[in-house]
Amino acid sequence: MADLLLKDLTHLGLITAFALIALIMWFSTKLSKYLTNGRVHGSAIAIIIGLILAWAGGTYTGGQKGLTDIALFSGVGLMGGAMLRDFTIVATAFEVQVTEAKKAGFIGAFSLLLGTILPFIVGCIFAWVFGYRDAVSITTIGAGAVTYIVGPVTGAAIGASSDVMALSIATGLVKSICVMVTTPMTAKFMGLDNPRSAMIFGGLAGTVSGVSAGLAATDRRLVPYGALTATFHTGLGCLMGPTILYFTVRAIIGV
Repeated sequence: MADLLLKDLTHLGLITAFALIALIMWFSTKLSKYLTNGRVHGSAIAIIIGLILAWAGGTYTGGQKGLTDIALFSGVGLMGGAMLRDFTIVATAFEVQVTEAKKAGFIGAFSLLLGTILPFIVGCIFAWVFGYRDAVSITTIGAGAVTYIVGPVTGAAIGASSDVMALSIATGLVKSICVMVTTPMTAKFMGLDNPRSAMIFGGLAGTVSGVSAGLAATDRRLVPYGALTATFHTGLGCLMGPTILYFTVRAIIGV
């Protein structure tokens, strides 16, 4: 019976992958609620678990594709591949109402641009400090500092290695957790007490999970406004990362 079930789960890899991710998300949400009192978003915990599982799978099999090297979880590779990844990005963008976004005005648009470029520069500096000297790796890690989605999307577009893309995800994850934790502490100083300031904050911070969790711990009424502008970061970063930002880095370092 167990062998038959294992065979079916392996054969239906994508369904198994969805079930696994659903289980991880459920567990992460519970950890977020009861262990961190909602200060660390469930998605951030899920990403940490995913990175650990990827490392464990690769170590166990000696392969190069993490958990997908195990036959039972081969569907995770398809689920996390370019097709479904890009679909989720487009689906996220469709949630944004342009008419609502206009309420942020010019300062909201400027905060988006600034919130994309500044983290990218910081990420590139860290990449350089830790020994990366090629434009592809530096750009990918810098893009990860924008959001943990922009990093791997940019890396895949410009040909970064899987190790560098994993590092870019980790970079974005650290940023996301920092935003989650520090937002309630600094909300009064930043004047996060109205929708407009929440939109500007979302544009500067960029990470949807970090902004949403941080504002939820500050004032739940501000979450939709912060998430509204933060959502644009993924699209903007994915557009700028493999193009303007990559060519700028390449022009500067010449590699």
